[in-house]
Amino acid sequence: MKTLFLQAPSFDGFDGGAGSRYQAKREIKSFWYPTWLAQPAALVPGSRLLDAPVEELSVEESLRIAAEYELVIIHTSTPSFPTDAKFAELLKARRPEVLIGMVGAKVAVDPADSLRASTAIDFVAREEFDYTCKEIAEGRSLEEVAGVSYRLADGDVRHNPPRAPIENMDELPFVAPVYKRDLKIDRYFIGYLKHPYVSIYTGRGCRSKCTFCLWPQTVGGHRYRVRSAASVIAEAKWIKENMPEVKELMFDDDTFTDTSNLERVHDIARGLHALGWTWSCNAKANVPYESLKIMKENGLRLLLVGYESGDDQILHNIKKGLRTDIARKFTENCHKLGIQVHGTFILGLPGRPRKPSLRPSSLPRR
Repeated sequence: MKTLFLQAPSFDGFDGGAGSRYQAKREIKSFWYPTWLAQPAALVPGSRLLDAPVEELSVEESLRIAAEYELVIIHTSTPSFPTDAKFAELLKARRPEVLIGMVGAKVAVDPADSLRASTAIDFVAREEFDYTCKEIAEGRSLEEVAGVSYRLADGDVRHNPPRAPIENMDELPFVAPVYKRDLKIDRYFIGYLKHPYVSIYTGRGCRSKCTFCLWPQTVGGHRYRVRSAASVIAEAKWIKENMPEVKELMFDDDTFTDTSNLERVHDIARGLHALGWTWSCNAKANVPYESLKIMKENGLRLLLVGYESGDDQILHNIKKGLRTDIARKFTENCHKLGIQVHGTFILGLPGRPRKPSLRPSSLPRR
C-alpha cells in the first residue's frame, strides 16, 4: 500500500515539536526528530515521512498530500490527540477509502477509547509498532496483525494478541536515510545541541522504574535492548558521508549509558572518535569517572541528565534509583573532565511541599 507516516498539522499554532508532541505554542521553535515514525518508514519501501508542523504546512496543504496515499499512519499523543483525530476525520471525508491508523503512547495504553473517539480511526498500534506498520502496509488484513486494535463492523473493538518486543535491534534499517530523503534537517533545533544535529536511537527500553517516565512504561519496556556497536558506528559513518552538514550526533536512548553495558558505550565512543564525530547523549547521573573519561576523550560534548530533584526522599518516592550524593559526585566528575551537562528537573513531584523552599539546592552549581 502507498503509505504516509505523518506528524499531523496544527489547527491552533501548537508546534507538536517533540517525540511526545508538545501542547505548547512557543516563540522559539524547538523540534525533535520524528524517530518513532522514521523507523517504520525505513521498513516500508516507497513510503514517505511527513512532519507537517516542522514543514509549517497548513491543514489544507497536509490534506492534499495525505489524500494521495492509501494508508496514513499518524503519530499522536494525549495533548495532540483531539486535533489529530479531527485531521483524520477531514481526511476520511475527502478520501473515504483511505486506511488511517494511529501510533504513539496515548493509543498504546488506551486503544479502545482512542478508537471510540472517532470512526475515522481504523486501527491503533500497541507495543513496538514498527513491524505492525510494515505488515499492514504490505496489505495484510488487520485480523492477521499482532499488536493492533481495530473496530469491527458492529462497532465493537477487537484487540489482537500483543506483539513481542524486537530482540535483534540490528535487524532494523537505519533511520538516517529517511531523514535525508524526507526531512529538512536544518529545521530541527534544540538549544543545547549543535545545529544541525541528528538524533538516533541505539536501543530501546530502560531498566529504571521511574514512576513519571513515558516510554519504558508504554512502548519500549524495561529491558534495554541494544544495537551492536558496529551497527551504531556504521550508521554514524553513513551520516558522515551522506549528510556532511551535520555537526553533532545525539543518542536519544532513555539511558544510553546504562551501567550494565558500559563496554559497548566505550566501543561506540572510540568508533565515533575515529570518524571525527562530536556527540552527546542521555545519561543517568551514575556513570563512573573512568567511563566519563573515555567518552570525553572520544568526542563526547554534552550529557542530558535527568536529575529530577535534589531531595533524596523525593527521588525515593518516584523510584529514581539514585541518591543525591551519587549525582553530586557524577556532576563534579563531569566538570573536572570538561563535559557539559544539561540538567533537567521536575517541579511538583510527590513529597514536594506546596510552598517553595528557600534553602539552596543540594546539587552543585557551576
